[in-house]
Amino acid sequence: MVRKPVVSTISSGGYLQGNVNGKLPSLGGKEPPGQEKVVLKKKITLLRGVSIIIGTIIGAGIFISPKGVLQNTGSVGMSLVIWTVCGVLSLFGALSYAELGTSIKKSGGHYTYILEVFGPLPAFVRVWVELLIIRPAATAVISLAFGRYILEPFFIQCEIPELAIKLITAVGITVVMVLNSMSVSWSARIQIFLTFCKLTAILIIIVPGVTQLIKGQTQHFKDAFSGRGANIMGLPLAFYYGMYAYAGWFYLNFVTEEVENPEKTIPLAICISMAIVTVGYVLTNVAYFTTISAEELLLSNAVAVTFSERLLGNFSLAVPIFVALSCFGSMNGGVFAVSRLFYVASREGQLPEILSMIHVRKHTPLPAVIVLHPLTMIMLFSGDLYSLLNFLSFARWLFIGLAVAGLIYLRYKRPDMHRPFKVPLFIPALFSFTCLFMVALSLYSDPFSTGIGFIITLTGVPAYYLFIIWDKKPKWFRRLSDKITRTLQIILEVVPEEDCDKL
Repeated sequence: MVRKPVVSTISSGGYLQGNVNGKLPSLGGKEPPGQEKVVLKKKITLLRGVSIIIGTIIGAGIFISPKGVLQNTGSVGMSLVIWTVCGVLSLFGALSYAELGTSIKKSGGHYTYILEVFGPLPAFVRVWVELLIIRPAATAVISLAFGRYILEPFFIQCEIPELAIKLITAVGITVVMVLNSMSVSWSARIQIFLTFCKLTAILIIIVPGVTQLIKGQTQHFKDAFSGRGANIMGLPLAFYYGMYAYAGWFYLNFVTEEVENPEKTIPLAICISMAIVTVGYVLTNVAYFTTISAEELLLSNAVAVTFSERLLGNFSLAVPIFVALSCFGSMNGGVFAVSRLFYVASREGQLPEILSMIHVRKHTPLPAVIVLHPLTMIMLFSGDLYSLLNFLSFARWLFIGLAVAGLIYLRYKRPDMHRPFKVPLFIPALFSFTCLFMVALSLYSDPFSTGIGFIITLTGVPAYYLFIIWDKKPKWFRRLSDKITRTLQIILEVVPEEDCDKL
């Protein structure tokens, strides 16, 4: 059952109008004056699109612990192969999403494509896991890296207190939420600036690394494929580490409705971004190995800092600042994009209706942004976040693999569908097969973690029938729900997009 959204308007004078039969009761006797249409505007240009993708992909991972790939591959050469393969696979996935995004011109990314192809139940399970666990935990993890590295220059000689890290992290999360609530333009402008900071940080590592290669520092590349050797059981985990570092290429599809000329902008932004990121990641890893041996890299918890301390001297103090800015950019890009997923899911009737409403003046999906704040704070001050992310990393790639498989299904089911951008069929076929194969293999190689993630994902099924299908909810529950929605509308000054033409 898809519920009808609450239809209401808030005039500039603060009046909430409507009737109880599908609309909210009037709280004032005046007619609202005409005002500007309240919609999410098309403010994502090519440059902003590239900054969203690059700015969200490049986070803390490439600077802090690429050792996950090395641990599970067993050699320098194989780890570089995995980084390259993950970049190519991410490009394949991104190109597949470019076709989906230009064919299905709705925001929401994975959720929208799964809803379009496989129906409401799988789509609800996807957004259920994203809202409750994946996004709050992912935001908390990247935010903790931001907190740790922003404080690093102030605690050079001693350990940073955990409470200080969490407090500065909480401030960073709040700033990101406020920024995305206040202005789409400012959020996009800051993302562009932070993207240049990220690329500067990458260059700070790559340039000295290339200089080392020119000087003949290639001892760590001799017998590059020798070592303890990779086994089939470690490859899924190496794949997850690599793909996690590249994760973010799909975020532009979350804001399709806000992209200027999406038929050209989305494919071009994706191709530019993935080329830059893949080359940058591979060269960064090569740079690490010009100075750090495989054994030393495995012992380091912050590879970029170790590298810079050896080659850059006093300038190495700038590296933690760049890492912190990189993390902040990932936080900003992730919140900006994923809030649109919640907005679209609410618009489809699968999340509370308040999440599909837009601020009457700022034109931002304010409720969909701030809903993440309390959930992220709970994650921040509880439990082992990294284990939680390991539990659910398989769910992310399962649903992305399904979404790309849906592209193949649409090719045969709806051959006449308008496709401004079309990729060769082997690209989505190879990408979806790889994702689903690695997900299946991880269930075998790490049954405990992936099993817990599988169980958490399955809780979305009873939740779907309880909250969506069951339409005989008690009257007191409906009255309470309507009252909460009306109150939040007045406090937040938000209205449904459906009301825009009535204002």
